[in-house]
Amino acid sequence: MVDINALTRANADRWSKAKLTRETEFMRPAKVAIANKGRYLAIARAAGMPDIAWVFIAVSHYRESSQDFSRSLAQGDPWNRVSTHVPAGRGPFNSFEDAAVDALVKCAPYASRLKDWSIGGTLTNLERFNGIGYAARGVPSAYVWSGTDQYHSGKFVADGVYDPNKVDAQLGVAGLIMVMMELDPSITFDGQAPQVQPKPIPIQPNDTPIRDGIWLQNSLNRLGASPKLELDGIVGPATRNAVRAFQLAAGIGIDGLTGPETFAALDKALAAGKPVPTLPVPPDIVLPPPGTQAHTDLAPTFWGRVLDLFKPKVK
Repeated sequence: MVDINALTRANADRWSKAKLTRETEFMRPAKVAIANKGRYLAIARAAGMPDIAWVFIAVSHYRESSQDFSRSLAQGDPWNRVSTHVPAGRGPFNSFEDAAVDALVKCAPYASRLKDWSIGGTLTNLERFNGIGYAARGVPSAYVWSGTDQYHSGKFVADGVYDPNKVDAQLGVAGLIMVMMELDPSITFDGQAPQVQPKPIPIQPNDTPIRDGIWLQNSLNRLGASPKLELDGIVGPATRNAVRAFQLAAGIGIDGLTGPETFAALDKALAAGKPVPTLPVPPDIVLPPPGTQAHTDLAPTFWGRVLDLFKPKVK
């Protein structure tokens, strides 16, 4: 039997000492989590949880389904089918939000009923959400501490199957929270937070998102971008092409840029929560850089002659 109070104290102590060992790797999932804060916050409120619990939901989403909104918060199975992994037999659901509320309200450890949302309590709540097999063995949870100096090895490679020599390649939620707190100073853990009553609010983003490259790519993916964009934050040819496809489908000016009109159309489509049918558009024309053999070979072609027209004149 695991002493939850002792585990909470241990996690709080580890938090006070922890240092990141894979710091740069945490930045991308942290930005994605922050970009979807409104969505997670709405889920927390619908489940009757305090607002700080949006962080719990965000980092669980990373661990359980790699921030894929087509998969359930509970165990990473597709939410539109009956789940086969623990907790099995859940669903199908109508949306990621419906599946998330079910996981928080109706599945052990019944996160919506938990009361301690101090940092030690939050980390323990997360450990319980994953399972307390690590605590039962007296070792730090990979789910919580991977990517920090509080974890070295040991991982459950399947439900109930523990390998003490396996190193968890996935980042842990504690380090992810640390980086999220750097990006969003409003995230604080000041002690126990009171429970709140469920509110009948619509499940949709209601905070102003950070509109960076990752937000744009994540939004386009949610709206049906094909091929799916890599969440690297770089607004390159693939992302611009996806913007043009969205603009074409939305009936607005097609330039591949994200100005006020495009942001307004994105917000409207995201609030509707439905994929936008897009049509293929021509990709960017990427010319080889000067000095390369490919650029030399281009000279006698049509594009080579076009480039020559704009070549600086030598006086």
